This record gives sequence, C-alpha cells and structure tokens, in this order.
Amino acid sequence: MPGIFGLSSSRGGRSLGVSFGEAWLRRDEPKTPELMARYDQAIAELARGLPFAYAVGSEGFRTLNLAIDRRALIPRPETEGLVALVLEHGKRETRNGKRGLVADVGTGCGCIALSLAVEGEFEKVIAVEQSPAAAALARENVKRVSPKTAVEVREGNLLASLVDNGKRYRAIVSNPPYLTVAEFEELDASVRQFEPREALVSGSDGLEATRAIFSGAAALLKPGGLLAIEIDERRADAVRSLGREYGWDVAIHADLFGRPRYALSIKEG
Repeated sequence: MPGIFGLSSSRGGRSLGVSFGEAWLRRDEPKTPELMARYDQAIAELARGLPFAYAVGSEGFRTLNLAIDRRALIPRPETEGLVALVLEHGKRETRNGKRGLVADVGTGCGCIALSLAVEGEFEKVIAVEQSPAAAALARENVKRVSPKTAVEVREGNLLASLVDNGKRYRAIVSNPPYLTVAEFEELDASVRQFEPREALVSGSDGLEATRAIFSGAAALLKPGGLLAIEIDERRADAVRSLGREYGWDVAIHADLFGRPRYALSIKEG
C-alpha cells in the first residue's frame, strides 16, 4: 500500500507528493477527498496492526531513508550491525589496494546493498532477490538513493544468479530467512500478518537458506573473501556446526544487544 500521504511510490495508487511531516504541518489545511480517503485507510490499517513503517512508506537504516512497503521486510537495527562488520573488513582490504565486488543475497528492500554502496569502498554491489516484487522495490530504492557505487539488482534464488558470470567476490553478505514454521507462528501479529512469510521462514530447522549459502559461497569468493550471515540467536551453535560441515571456520559475533547474531567466515587460500 502507498504511504499515508504518498510518501513513497508502491504498488497501486498515485503518489500525492506530500510527505508525512509536511502533511502533519499542514494538518489544518483543507484536504482533498483522495487524501482523506488514503488517510482513513491508513488509520484503519494501523488499527489492525499494520507496522508504522508500512503506513508511512519509509524506514531509516544506517545513513539511509528507504522506501518500504509490504513487498519486503522492514529493516531491523540488528542488521545494521552486520553491515558494520562487512564495512570494517572492507576497510582493511581497501588499505591493501583491494576493492572488488560484493554481493548481498536476499536483499529485500536493498538496505544492506545500498548501505555498502554508500559507505563502503567497493567496485560494485550485486543485490540478489528471489521475490520479483521485492526486487522491484530494491530497484526503486537504488534510484532513490543514487549511491556512489553502482548497485545491480538481480532476481534469483540465493546464490544462483551469482554463478554464471565467472566473477569472484570480495564479500558475500546475507540476512537470509532463518525461522521455522513454528517460530513464525509465534511472532507478533504485526509481523506475522503483514511482513512476507517467505523472507522469514527457512525449512523445518530454520537453516535451509543458511545451509545453501554455506554450500555454495566458497566457489564464488576470492581467497581471503568474507562470508557474513545474520543468524537466529537461538541457533548460533547449530550454525557454527553447519559451517564446519562445509569447510568454514565460523566466528560468531554479538549484536548491539549482546545476542549471538552474525556468523563470519573467511575463505582460505
């Protein structure tokens, strides 16, 4: 759905060109029937539990303000920590004269890819998304941000669209789905009813997507390249063991709340 006051473009409807803040400042001015209808619809959706970010049509992430709607998950603060770890690794490599490619697998609205493009020193960022609707939203955000480093959005399942061009990546980063069906059903209704299920659930053990990334990433990374994955805090030990099965030495890092949230591995060789 569009933002309450047409803050961002989205599926259906025409942008009214009025931001949420502008609409609040002009709240006493006469409103068009179209604007009032959209406002009433948004208030009704909020009463049903619609997340506020979807209602206003935007969400902040690190230095960015991104368009967001129900095509993709709302970016979380925890994911900002994953970006910080990748950027820190990138700074060390850049001092050695390396730039290279970085891939964001399961990009959603594009928050990770665009943050790396804006804040990092990379040759190019490839953003991969399985959902055509979410990929379209990511492309809208690429235009919105106009990052200094090029961001290419590709449609495909996990690593599949990275294999065919023969390129090797300096880093592969992913915030994949990592919940079981049972865990998804226990989520707050505001998440369960409105955010895309396919971006949250990953097989019977919550590790299906993570397993696929561990399985295929080594063939795509340069020697010394970084694999960085956001994980469920309840499965840190399982992720470490899973990585070991595929030849990765996994280091688990905590998020800003002290919870085990990020699995980082370096390709040897």
